[in-house]
Amino acid sequence: MKRWSAVATLAALAATFAAAAPAAAQDYPTRPIRVIAGASAGGTSDIFMRALGEELQKGLGQPVVVENRPGGAFNIGARACAEAPPDGYTICLLPGEPLVFNQFLFKTLAFNPAAFEPVTQLFTIVQSLVVNRALNVKTMAELTALSKAKPGTLNYATGAVPFGVFFDRTNKDTGADIIRVPFRGGGEAVNALLSGTTPLGFYGISNVRSHLEAGLVVGLMVDSEQRSSLFPDIPTIPEATGRPYQSRSYFGLVAPPGTPKPIAAKLQAEIARIGALPEFRRRHFVERGLDPVTSTPEAFGRFLQQDRLRAQQIVKDAGLEPQ
Repeated sequence: MKRWSAVATLAALAATFAAAAPAAAQDYPTRPIRVIAGASAGGTSDIFMRALGEELQKGLGQPVVVENRPGGAFNIGARACAEAPPDGYTICLLPGEPLVFNQFLFKTLAFNPAAFEPVTQLFTIVQSLVVNRALNVKTMAELTALSKAKPGTLNYATGAVPFGVFFDRTNKDTGADIIRVPFRGGGEAVNALLSGTTPLGFYGISNVRSHLEAGLVVGLMVDSEQRSSLFPDIPTIPEATGRPYQSRSYFGLVAPPGTPKPIAAKLQAEIARIGALPEFRRRHFVERGLDPVTSTPEAFGRFLQQDRLRAQQIVKDAGLEPQ
């Protein structure tokens, strides 16, 4: 009898907790929500998140506070996310690097990328390879020719692993010698681009839009499948190089491991509602060169599983070893 009584008690407790999770999500949120952002302030993802946070506050009735934790190939922000309480009051804005790539590039990580609770993939970024106009090049062929003529003098910026692989392959295939320089965030890298200290790199097109329009930098190609509506004269990577390119940069929202799924679902539903508003979509997706996604937590989780396989293959094909 005692055994069956214990089983019945455990079953009752399980039912109680199962019923409590949706109830907690229904009441959520009752206090401010913190967003740990893996990129520095002033970049594309940071500006977007702050705009989204304003709309989330209107819909959810609580402030959304962005806390930037840049550096360490985005691992600093990812670790802070993993160590935060899983109560729904911390969510995390991270790109594909810490979510799928870094586990193959670092011997040890202070977090488990697969343990995060997916909330939504927000967008993919239209990235453009741009050069300081002082280089006086307008095509990829001219850029590689300049590098071969002045080996070791050109360096580039990018926050995305696939673009680093792209340049490694370009160096190997053409004999160019273009060197990568790491930066903590997009704002810092753009300053180096404009000053000429790091005169080229892949940037979110919104990060360099005004500089492209002013003629301070020149766009050589974009990574999207089709040309950007903002700059239709800039060719795609296959058009510019004759080589296919399938990887895209993206940012998504995840939550600390163990965050209740109903809370993640509630956040995603509100974000999808905001993302469908015509004015928000125009101002914060289209005008910023972002392709909207706002996928469900389940769809984002499946995407991350598939993208880890792609990342593993990219790293393997590039011959990169964990550091």
